[in-house]
Amino acid sequence: MAGQGERLRRMKLGSQGLEVSAQGLGCMGMSAYYGPAKPESDMISLIRHAVDSGITFLDTSDFYGPFTNEILLGKALKDGVREKVELATKFGISLTSDGKREIRGDPAYVRAACEASLQRLGISSIDLYYQHRPDTRVPIEVTVGELKKLVEEGKIKYIGLSEASASTIRRAHAVHPITAVQLEWSLWSRDVEEEIIPTCRELGIGIAYSPLGRGFFASGPKMLDSLSDQDCRKSFPRFLPGNVEQNCIYLSV
Repeated sequence: MAGQGERLRRMKLGSQGLEVSAQGLGCMGMSAYYGPAKPESDMISLIRHAVDSGITFLDTSDFYGPFTNEILLGKALKDGVREKVELATKFGISLTSDGKREIRGDPAYVRAACEASLQRLGISSIDLYYQHRPDTRVPIEVTVGELKKLVEEGKIKYIGLSEASASTIRRAHAVHPITAVQLEWSLWSRDVEEEIIPTCRELGIGIAYSPLGRGFFASGPKMLDSLSDQDCRKSFPRFLPGNVEQNCIYLSV
């Protein structure tokens, strides 16, 4: 984070006009998955401190919590903070009545999810709206077609995809320009360099997500000792006993 008196560099994310701080703030771990939810007042203070330090690109999802992270962001964005940030959120993963995950990209769901996120966040327009996971039952052209309508209505400004293949990205981009693709691109995950990264570069699409390997490259092996039993990273193959030792040798950390 920039020191006091410094400002973070700003950069273009994709070629559609979205400009963000070079360093963003992913908010998922404040509410879910990376251990238990953190105290709301502390997280609001953290978000506002980040914005005061020059971080303007904030990332969340309706599935984080679910819903509670967007509600937290909505509170943090009050008192003029909204006007200082570029906000990304996502749709596409929901829970069924029996608690199972369901991927959805049908137009009715896309619209309902967007309206609900706008309400929870307390805003009139989402800067970058990602499809969290592609719905293989619904052609990507249909999903992006509905997102295009939301752009035309001013409810979202830019469209993103998360965890999409190169062919899906191309098909989506043919319907409406895709601004960013979210997937892990780090020393752990280099396979995306074969097709996805070249496709995004060709089409002028920004790429973002987890360059520090889910925090490992920021803290090293000691990070694993601090993970709570509620932290989903404990189940990642790369961090399991036996694997992590070999990975440390391979990565020289």
